[in-house]
Amino acid sequence: MAADFTHYGENNMPRMVDVGPKKEVGRMAKAEGFIYVGPEVITKLGAMELKKGEPFTAAKLAGIAAAKKTSDLIPLAHPLPLTFADVDFTTDTLNSVIKAFSEVRCFGKTGVEMEALCAVSVALLTIYDMCKAVSKNMRIEGIRLIEKKKDE
Repeated sequence: MAADFTHYGENNMPRMVDVGPKKEVGRMAKAEGFIYVGPEVITKLGAMELKKGEPFTAAKLAGIAAAKKTSDLIPLAHPLPLTFADVDFTTDTLNSVIKAFSEVRCFGKTGVEMEALCAVSVALLTIYDMCKAVSKNMRIEGIRLIEKKKDE
């Protein structure tokens, strides 16, 4: 039965999928997620009063680095030669939410969905880390793939 699973081989052991026969094409994926930080964090963020400093630059760099390191974090993910990775943020002060968006591109044999999801996840975790002295009630939610495509 396990022979029908792409990520399991003989003796039901995990394996990396063989993408060798696939054609290299341009690939792109976008992901999003958000963190509810609470009104106190939003206030301190707006007043530049967070003890660790402004969190967005560190979170952007962390997200981009995470996209590049995805195959080190996800055991069966293929290492990919990324051609582009970026993370941006919007802040909804009324609802005390920071939203992260990522876009990742490569020219390869498999998609970059995991890289986009890792970028958003680590960016949001970095915001959590930068703000945790102010609030322990933050919630990271809604991490999802919002778009993927490949050139034909």
